[in-house]
Amino acid sequence: MNTLHWIEKEKLIAIIRGYNTEEALEIAKSLYAGGITTLEIALNSQQPFHTIEKIRKEMGDAIKVGAGTVLDPESARLAISAGAQFILSPTVNIPTIKLTKRYGVVSIPGALTPTEILDAFEEGADIIKVFPISSLRSNYIKDLLGPLPQLKLLPTGGVTLENIKLFIQQGATGVGLGGSLVHQTNSVTNDYLSELTKKAKLFVQEANTID
Repeated sequence: MNTLHWIEKEKLIAIIRGYNTEEALEIAKSLYAGGITTLEIALNSQQPFHTIEKIRKEMGDAIKVGAGTVLDPESARLAISAGAQFILSPTVNIPTIKLTKRYGVVSIPGALTPTEILDAFEEGADIIKVFPISSLRSNYIKDLLGPLPQLKLLPTGGVTLENIKLFIQQGATGVGLGGSLVHQTNSVTNDYLSELTKKAKLFVQEANTID
């Protein structure tokens, strides 16, 4: 299954930010145990390219791994060289979209307004990350898809267990999960990892239980 279809099927992208490679690998394994199989390694983490490479090597085809917080085409190229299967950005950077697509990798830039979102789509983005979703009204995804049903939207930045089902019901392709799932800690203990698996299971259940 190609990466775009994988993301559409699995719906959830877990964001791992700020951890070193060994911590991120343990977090990735715990998320996988909870049913989450699509991971974003934020580039404002410790050795993010090494982390992407390590997780790809250790976990193989069981997961998809992308790079997040990608601000420029050079960072995108380095991430793709490390094995990133999709590229996420907080903004619309057209050179980054173009380079990502040149390498045949899924492009997910971040945008907020209808104009920004449509511009990203017309420049070749596969999915548009609607960010930060917490600053918008709850039916924003539905409102966008009314006149623009061709868009694939990924609300991020404020998705919780309480609202994830709403976004999926409104037609979102998936969601990005940050601190509501992988919250920051100074110590990646067994208890932390066990709790992470439990939370992952709850998010998977909510995303796949649509009324």
